[in-house]
Amino acid sequence: MMTQTETKDAVSYESLQRPELKKTYKWIFEFGAAVLVLFYLYSAGFGSASEQYHLGFYLLLTFALIAVVYRCRPNSPTSRPSLLDLLLIVGSIFTVGYWIIEYPKLADRAGNYNQLDIIVGAIAIIISFEVSRRTVGWALPIIAIVGILYALFGRSMPDAIAHKGFPLRRIIEYSFFSQAGVFGIMANVMATYVILFIFFGAFLEKSGVGQFFINLPMSLAGRSTGGAAKVSVMTSGFFGSVAGSAIANTVATGTFTIPLMKRTGFRPHVAGAVEASASVGGQFLPPVMGAGAFLMAERTGLPYSQIALLSIVPAGLYFLSVWVMVHFEAKKQGLERIPAEETPKLGALLKGGWYYLLPLLTLIGILVAGYTAYKAAFFAILVTIGVSYFRPETRLTPIRIWEAMVTGAKNSLAIGGAVGTIGIIVAVIDLTGLGRIFPDLVLSVAGDNRAIAVLLLAAASLILGMGIPVTAAYLITSELAVPILTSPEMGIPIIAAHLIIFWLSQDSNITPPVALGAYAGAAIARADPWKTGWACFKFAKLLYIMPLLFAYTHILFTGGTSLQYILSVVTAVVGTIIFSIVTMGYFVRKTYWYEWILLALAAFLAYIYNIWTFVLALVLVAVVYVLQKRSGA
Repeated sequence: MMTQTETKDAVSYESLQRPELKKTYKWIFEFGAAVLVLFYLYSAGFGSASEQYHLGFYLLLTFALIAVVYRCRPNSPTSRPSLLDLLLIVGSIFTVGYWIIEYPKLADRAGNYNQLDIIVGAIAIIISFEVSRRTVGWALPIIAIVGILYALFGRSMPDAIAHKGFPLRRIIEYSFFSQAGVFGIMANVMATYVILFIFFGAFLEKSGVGQFFINLPMSLAGRSTGGAAKVSVMTSGFFGSVAGSAIANTVATGTFTIPLMKRTGFRPHVAGAVEASASVGGQFLPPVMGAGAFLMAERTGLPYSQIALLSIVPAGLYFLSVWVMVHFEAKKQGLERIPAEETPKLGALLKGGWYYLLPLLTLIGILVAGYTAYKAAFFAILVTIGVSYFRPETRLTPIRIWEAMVTGAKNSLAIGGAVGTIGIIVAVIDLTGLGRIFPDLVLSVAGDNRAIAVLLLAAASLILGMGIPVTAAYLITSELAVPILTSPEMGIPIIAAHLIIFWLSQDSNITPPVALGAYAGAAIARADPWKTGWACFKFAKLLYIMPLLFAYTHILFTGGTSLQYILSVVTAVVGTIIFSIVTMGYFVRKTYWYEWILLALAAFLAYIYNIWTFVLALVLVAVVYVLQKRSGA
């Protein structure tokens, strides 16, 4: 599989991965990976172990495996762990193992920890920073270090953010031993939910189901205008709905869809941008969505199945937006369609491979039935293994199951490496009271204006998201921002508040200067990463519209009547289509400046959520359509 970067301009968390381990170390890594997968599959199917083992084994194995497969520096040995790597492994086993063994006694001496506890906690924090640096870069550890300095020197801060300050010992205690720190909500959600869906994605890839998810869109949309790009949108939706990672989605599906788009005339940077933009949508599309959705379930107390259900319409609008944009991009450029001989027939495809839909249907069915997400993932993996035996060439034999386990464990390391540091950041926010200070600052600027508040939070999310995973950006930003949105001044329902932050946090994948998803697409397309990033920003612009709809309309079916729900959906659909036309600057033909203004006004009026402004929007669109048809287009 292609890495996220094949260009010096694209910075990726994979840059420190060892290209090939020596046989002995490879077996050690694969054995550890298999233990990780089997332990959590068993937990999902037959009941989780106690908290000390459930969380402890996850962090211990994740940190140790990262030390094996990720180098300390680019010039470190590429085929074996160095001395520093071995020390990191020993340190991970010692510190997390200490937490596991001493867990009952640590609870007894909470608030009165001994000197060895503090030393272990300090070492664990340093290890958390190091594994984060190796997997996702410097940004996350730097934020955590700044947070610790803020906790230490709170008295010296400006009055608006000042606090009493805390001794280093107290910061270590709270960061490592409290429920808000290294073993906090991020670690719990990863170990309980997210890791299983990462494993599910690896089993799907090995079973041949992924190829079916490419062929199905080809049969449905391949022969339409801009068919290659529409195939990319649909494929990214199918695959992303279970992959839960925009970057993994881009790399997995882009290796097929991006060359296909280029072959039919799409410019390289546009092809890369379409794939990356569509892949971001996988984070919003049930049944799996992104890791943040599982965090959202924990933070809101709502069942994951309810969050997934509420996300269907917004996710559909996002894919509709990208679909309409690529349609008019193809019309504007006069691009070719996919040749008929390359497009599979839908009937024959379903007849010969309908059973590939069973893992996805199993997942959805178990969630709808009210069972937990990790139970659904467990049975979906079993069904995937069973489905693979329908054809000899796709059978998940013991060797291929082993390969799937190793791939799944390896894919989990990037986000797993960030878990400890994210927990430390959350602990600092909680300890210092920044989660209470920040809302007061924003509310002093925004007052009761939801639009201004969302705009300020979008800027904060964009800055915070530069260089850290979207899940980390969501968790940290939501810690600060949800109290603002749910305050009496704003009055936004808690699920809407979390979804606003969840959507805004995705922009780090597609917005320059740090746009890892766009850079992954650029690498496959062999395009300029900067141009790809800005094109990606254009195709994914609905990221900034949906949060406003969450804040002002009943698109999430909260607090309104049936008529209001229907009006919210209809106006959002029409507004999204008009907005996408405005973004591309093309309707029947290329729009003149005054036509563009009329269409932009129509999009605004359609989104306002009022029947009369909606009618006026339709009239304006009709006026522009007539103008363009009469001009001889």
